[in-house]
Amino acid sequence: MFKKVLIVEDQEIMNQGILNTIKELNIPDFDYVMYCDEALSRIKTALEKKSPYDLLIADLSFEKDHIPQQLRSGQELIYEAKKVQPELKTVVFSVEKKAKIIDDLYKTYKVDGFVSKARRDGQDLKSTIRKIFNGEIVIPQEVINTMRHISSEFDVYDMKLIELLAKGHKQSEISTYLKEHRMAPYGIRSIEKRLNELRDSLGAKNNIEMIVTCKDIGLI
Repeated sequence: MFKKVLIVEDQEIMNQGILNTIKELNIPDFDYVMYCDEALSRIKTALEKKSPYDLLIADLSFEKDHIPQQLRSGQELIYEAKKVQPELKTVVFSVEKKAKIIDDLYKTYKVDGFVSKARRDGQDLKSTIRKIFNGEIVIPQEVINTMRHISSEFDVYDMKLIELLAKGHKQSEISTYLKEHRMAPYGIRSIEKRLNELRDSLGAKNNIEMIVTCKDIGLI
């Protein structure tokens, strides 16, 4: 099991829950901080002392207060931490629900696992840490399912339709835009047909609900 862990979380109640999990896993050395700047500083110091952290557990969102910070999100912290210690294992522990944002954590920031803050998050976190220690990349199944669905159903044309709808454009205006940018089909009937198909794909009753769903999963 990991020997040294750094926890970065600005909510004390959540910190306590993570600490309980760490203790249950018999991890002997752990620290926790509430700011990303301090976390990066500790990672660098630990490396300099040749006593590096094995695992970083970080939230994504941090509330602003009177202390100015250079790093303002878990993503920024992970990016900088990986620059100084590429082999550092990372787990994101967050309330984030948008599948696209979570997917980006793996593809862009190369995290090893994601755990959603929920009722059974302690058990999920414990399981994820164990799997990562054994060399696995742990991706929540619901994220995999959602991203597969998006990648198979939505192309550049579809994304543009939804984007223009979200900006308040009418179908006639969308038709004009598509024609000007040589994105076929641009006929109003074709646009209406494709929007119907996209709504059915997402289980949305109308365009507004479809836009909300796309925002929720981080598509737009």
